[in-house]
Amino acid sequence: MTINKSRKILEYLDKILPEAKCELNYTNIYELMISVILSAQTTDNSVNKVTPNLFKEYSSFNDLAYAPIEKLENHLKTLGLFKIKANRIKEVSNIILEKYGGIVPNNIEELTSIKGVGRKTASVILVEYYNVQAFPVDTHVHRIAIRLEIASNKDSLFNVEQKLKLFFKDYNWKKLHHQLIAFGRYYCKAKNPLCDNCELKDFCSYYKKTRKY
Repeated sequence: MTINKSRKILEYLDKILPEAKCELNYTNIYELMISVILSAQTTDNSVNKVTPNLFKEYSSFNDLAYAPIEKLENHLKTLGLFKIKANRIKEVSNIILEKYGGIVPNNIEELTSIKGVGRKTASVILVEYYNVQAFPVDTHVHRIAIRLEIASNKDSLFNVEQKLKLFFKDYNWKKLHHQLIAFGRYYCKAKNPLCDNCELKDFCSYYKKTRKY
């Protein structure tokens, strides 16, 4: 059943989202790392609106480390939690410079040891930039894993990640995590998901609970 279920999920995602990719705009690892940090509790589209001017004025960790906090806040004021995020990207930049000589680490242990860098941010950097097999779990991925009964509501984010890795152990996690994010963003939405034409509804706890007979 597990093999058939995983195959069905993969086939369906390949069918509807064959070209899914990271929707944050970036050109190097500095821009990726800062963008991912800024994307917490907001949309990629919102981040993409502020980063062009931010990166134009501050094009490196060194620039951000010495940037006046008031100017950073002004750049980020359209984002939620912009004051916290302004301080966070400044702190992260200082740590990258002082502890790692301006080079972003390429392993989960060192990345998550940086204040302000959680496991999801670290995993995105690893899978997106370093092409390391990792499985970032954001809000969309978490929701889908629970709805498709790969994980449960009681699982921690770490446990959800481990269950996804095991369930899809022989697949390209980079591609799949982008597909799951897009699926959650545009199809299996938190509110009003598009269930009627979904080929995964037989596996979906949400559909089973809400469908009308």
